Amino acid sequence: MAIENSNNSAIGGTGASLEVTEGYRRYVLFMLLMVFTFSHVDRHILAAVLELVKDDLDLSDTQLGFLTGFAFALFYATLAMPMAMWADRHSRKNLIIFSLSVWSLLTMVCGLTTNFIQLAVARIGVSIGEAGSSPPSHSMIADIYPPERRATAMAMLAIGVNIGLAIGFSFGAWVGEHYGWQMAFFAVGGPGLLLALLLKFTLREPPRGHADGLSETAGQLKRDVPLLKEVFARFWKIKSLRHLIAGATLNVFVAYGVVAWTSSFLIRSHGMSISEAGFWIATIAGFGGFAGTLVGGYLSDQVGRNDARRRMWLLAAAAVIMTPFYVAFLLVGNTQLALMLWTVPIFIGHFYLPATFAMVQGLAPLRMRSVSAAILFFVLNIIGLGLGPQSVGVLSDMLAPDLGSDSLRYAMLMAGTATLWAAVHYTLSARTLRADLEATTSSDQSAN
Repeated sequence: MAIENSNNSAIGGTGASLEVTEGYRRYVLFMLLMVFTFSHVDRHILAAVLELVKDDLDLSDTQLGFLTGFAFALFYATLAMPMAMWADRHSRKNLIIFSLSVWSLLTMVCGLTTNFIQLAVARIGVSIGEAGSSPPSHSMIADIYPPERRATAMAMLAIGVNIGLAIGFSFGAWVGEHYGWQMAFFAVGGPGLLLALLLKFTLREPPRGHADGLSETAGQLKRDVPLLKEVFARFWKIKSLRHLIAGATLNVFVAYGVVAWTSSFLIRSHGMSISEAGFWIATIAGFGGFAGTLVGGYLSDQVGRNDARRRMWLLAAAAVIMTPFYVAFLLVGNTQLALMLWTVPIFIGHFYLPATFAMVQGLAPLRMRSVSAAILFFVLNIIGLGLGPQSVGVLSDMLAPDLGSDSLRYAMLMAGTATLWAAVHYTLSARTLRADLEATTSSDQSAN
């Protein structure tokens, strides 16, 4: 479980003699999975107790949409980029530990709030903390897993979304119903501080570029990492990357819009209690999404082994297939049938995560990997996380005078059809993907 280095050079200032063992690969991936899981527990805990917060603080759906969406997304997305630029020059491990400590502490602070403004400020604090974890995690994984194994590794990381969602909704809803919504925030925030200590003493930084047969010294790294505007310019020139991010953003718009409001939908339209809704969301979205992410990563590696374009065609097909099942889930009156129908878009709808994460790292030059992940998360979260829940909340309030408690059902339906638009972008991405991948590989080899 160690990085072998016969020359004893510092991690980060790497050399050709560095060797990453398989045991260390697995340990790094597992610990980063734990971090990603904790981030999604703390992110989804508010959605799990949303109706309790609504009643206690007397909030509108628009305000709830702001708390679950834009209040979190704006700072999470924008601060991820400068933090990622720092990570491309310095220790990714230290940034992850610092971020985990900050968001865990501020999640607990959410439990002390007594009004909308206080809760919004605390949620913004959580988002600032979480901004520093995902980009360096993606960069570390890309440095220890070769391209042909990278989507599967990213799938293992991405299941943290589903594990965190399952814990947040099941455990969080149970604590909220029995001990109050404030206590739920304390219960999920505290363990993150313990995980930060474990990372401090057991995790080491992997050598940059190792999995691609490249290496850089610490001096090269600090000197050659490009400015943010250069990364944006490079991104804009890669046509397949533009369409890939557009498709993934639309997927996230639907996913976050659904997850943030599904508990409220099941309570209002199907008469469930808080804990019942939490149980079904944890079971279907947690375990179904878990399976979908793993299967999606495996399929992406298999179908794309000889032709990377097939990865995009897989995502386009998944987006089209899931849409009618999602529409049916929202419209049928029978609760059991609705839950059964929901399993299909939850499972297939998670195919995009590992393929997107892997392809962005594959298309990004070595010196831009953390920042590239940050740009991906910026777009995904500003539009997906920020506008998804917020749009559903605003639409629900607008439709409420005419539709009453069914306003949320139709607001979610209107937002959910964006998956068909995502399929178009995935198809367009496939057109130039092979050429763009070859160009990135040639650029890295020339620079090295």
